Amino acid sequence: MITKASVVLSLIAVLMSGCHPAETEKQEDLPKLEATTPLREDTSVTKEYVCQIHAIRHIEVRALERGYLQNIFVDEGQLVHQDQPMFKIMPNIYQAELLKAKAEANTMNIEYLNTKGLADQKIVSVNELALAKAKLDKAKAEVKMAETHLGFTDINAPFDGIMDHLAVRNGSLLDEGALLTTLSDISKLWVYFNVPEAEYLDYKMHNSGDDRTRKVKLKMANGKIFKQTGVIETIEADFDNTAGNIEFRATFPNPDKLLRHGETGTILMAKPYKNALLIPQKAVFEVMDKSYVYIVNKEGKLEQRLIKIEVDLPHLFIVKEGLKDDDKVLLEGLRKVHSGEEVKIDLRPPEKVRSELELYTE
Repeated sequence: MITKASVVLSLIAVLMSGCHPAETEKQEDLPKLEATTPLREDTSVTKEYVCQIHAIRHIEVRALERGYLQNIFVDEGQLVHQDQPMFKIMPNIYQAELLKAKAEANTMNIEYLNTKGLADQKIVSVNELALAKAKLDKAKAEVKMAETHLGFTDINAPFDGIMDHLAVRNGSLLDEGALLTTLSDISKLWVYFNVPEAEYLDYKMHNSGDDRTRKVKLKMANGKIFKQTGVIETIEADFDNTAGNIEFRATFPNPDKLLRHGETGTILMAKPYKNALLIPQKAVFEVMDKSYVYIVNKEGKLEQRLIKIEVDLPHLFIVKEGLKDDDKVLLEGLRKVHSGEEVKIDLRPPEKVRSELELYTE
């Protein structure tokens, strides 16, 4: 006998059995998208600054005496060594002055010896002997002065360096202080570059005082990296209020004499980030100039999350705010999904994702 209750139960069973295939089909239709978690590691960001390259010593070579330029022993662009003769000013007048001073000194010496003999015999006073001695000392000083002036006619290199253009030619009449050439010691280089105030503060806060935080690289004008490493040695005392910058100076060895005084380049300075939180750039999208990612929550649904980016690296962002280490960040399909949508994910290790990005970069 079929009762009314049994009919109702049968209908319910049929309806319930009809619902299971639909739910299963719905689960199977959920998109399966790649996701990962943020990566924690120490990294650094390279900042670039336009720079001016100076020789560690760059001086003007000038005439110390007035006269005619008799000889030039060097040439433009030549490497000269310390004490090597460079120029000679005609010495005739100074040689004559030296001979005159020596003759005067000899006369004063004879006068002094005569006066001393008389003083020993008590014929002249001690004061007369002292006066004769003073005259002799003055004459000897005149000899030294004449020798010095004569020495100034020979102009030698004060240090090893590279000569610049010759400002004079043989036979030129030189005034005292006339420019002859310039000389650059390029065994080391002083490289100057300006750093904005905020980046100066970051540098000082992260600078541990050792060479690792002070080392910099130099990109030359041809785009190549200079093979020697420089060290930041000084920072100017005051900021340039008009530009908001402060000047740094790095010293580079230049053993091959490749770089010269007056060149330009680009300083590459690494800013370290300890324990930085990294995510792939492809996981980020922008809305009204703000950066967002999709996070997969515990229910498997998407949440739109606002993040703050500290700095960008090749194919990566350093995240300052908005993410935790265990957040599941969606990597693909960002334009095809929306917040609140349920998704299936292929959760990939962040190290694996990072290596694939680097491979893609290469």
